[in-house]
Amino acid sequence: MRALILVDLQNDFMPGGALAVPDGDAVVPVANALAASSTYAHVIATQDWHPADHGSFAANHAGRSPGEQIELHGLAQVLWPVHCVQETRGAAFVDTLEASRVTKVFFKGTDPTVDSYSGFFDNGQRKATGLGAFLKDQGVNAVDVLGLATDYCVKFTALDAARLGFATRLVVDGCRGVNLSEGDSERAVAEMRAAGVEVVESDALLAAGARD
Repeated sequence: MRALILVDLQNDFMPGGALAVPDGDAVVPVANALAASSTYAHVIATQDWHPADHGSFAANHAGRSPGEQIELHGLAQVLWPVHCVQETRGAAFVDTLEASRVTKVFFKGTDPTVDSYSGFFDNGQRKATGLGAFLKDQGVNAVDVLGLATDYCVKFTALDAARLGFATRLVVDGCRGVNLSEGDSERAVAEMRAAGVEVVESDALLAAGARD
């Protein structure tokens, strides 16, 4: 049984958003097309859901700027612009996402002391979001992952899925990267592939679904 995981398709990551991912809106049609297919038993969405005092925000550290790195409670942390603050427009799913097809939403980044790139765990692997347990309870053994951003939340979600034993595919045309350093997205895809994640294109998945 397979599930589709849509990672952080939220306004703040779209063009014009507080932490805009270049060309981020291009992934939404891919998400909608796959979510509408009959391939998936569940369509899961993750949602960055930060309190305003989150430690990953550069604004909460005097003299610091987005893109700098600090240590946050024992973990390396990239500092980001304020984004996806709970109950704000920026944290909402982008309007063009057909969210009615989403069967379950998992929030992440809710603890101000630790960031959460993965949809499964915080960055210290200290607390689980419940996504892994939910999938296993539902009998899901395979997942397809897409969304924003390739080099952060998508990468860590896919890596954790594979580590937890799910047969994991990255829908590469359904992802876009931040690329704080040139080539970050390409390196992220290579890292996922090395961890056993299969890299696929949405057209192939849709064609295969049509034949089933």
